[in-house]
Amino acid sequence: MDNRTETRDFLSTRRAKITPEQAGLAAYGGNRRVLGLRRGEVAMLAGVSVEYYTRLERGNLSGVSDSVLESLANALQLDDAERAHLLDLARAANDGGRLRRRPVRKQSIRQGVQLTLDAITHSPAFVRNGRLDILATNALGRALYSESYDNPSGPPNLARFLFLDPRSHDFYTDWERAANDTVAIMRTEAGRDPYDRGLTDLVGELSTRSEEFRVRWASHNVRQHYTGKKQFRHPIVGDLHMLYEAFELSADDGLTMTIYNPEPGTGTEDALQLLASWAATTLASEPGTPEPGHDLRATKRKANRN
Repeated sequence: MDNRTETRDFLSTRRAKITPEQAGLAAYGGNRRVLGLRRGEVAMLAGVSVEYYTRLERGNLSGVSDSVLESLANALQLDDAERAHLLDLARAANDGGRLRRRPVRKQSIRQGVQLTLDAITHSPAFVRNGRLDILATNALGRALYSESYDNPSGPPNLARFLFLDPRSHDFYTDWERAANDTVAIMRTEAGRDPYDRGLTDLVGELSTRSEEFRVRWASHNVRQHYTGKKQFRHPIVGDLHMLYEAFELSADDGLTMTIYNPEPGTGTEDALQLLASWAATTLASEPGTPEPGHDLRATKRKANRN
């Protein structure tokens, strides 16, 4: 992904979102030919020249100081996720030619991570990477996302399921919000790791095959996704109302563990018990379905043979 293009589009879309009134420039309102603020108004709010801000919005963040980035973030009223994204874009710009587009990496899950997932028995839990591939789950996590496992070409991918599988409109009770959040997470990852070929390929595939994705990708919205509420309508057990917490795995760069817990008073705890029973009797019999602790047992068998 081209850093200059990403920077240009990100800054211009942020500028378009702010009205003169929101920026404290009510006297500059009236008939305007641009959405949001003018470049000169952003420059004035950030304390830089119009020429300098124009250079930034044309995509050139090379050599920009932290103080200027902070002033620019304040002028554009960026939230925490947007500020972090701006810093990621600046970092990529200053890395210059030292970074190159990398081949798709095959990511593996450490034994300790799988054991941690397997120890969580009453809540769905899974590990994903930045492009939303599901790399490992516990039993309930596998059952929750069972429909996304139908793609035999690779690991289940939450973005591909959401935008390319019609069943996602039933699974996500608020599909619009799920779609917006999913694209914002991917856009955040693109800023953090612009040379991830797997992510670039996925964006290209979804842009080609889904108008819904293409429109959202062009908005350049970003989001941090660490805590909140999720609602699903599972084809077997019905509505699930859950709270989630997401944790970055400090020993595994780019991997995130997410744990869902039933929201009190919603009946979800009973539904998860039913889901666990269904998983134990149905999914366990499917060919290729991983059992809890399967990675560890396979490793032990290999060690014994040696």
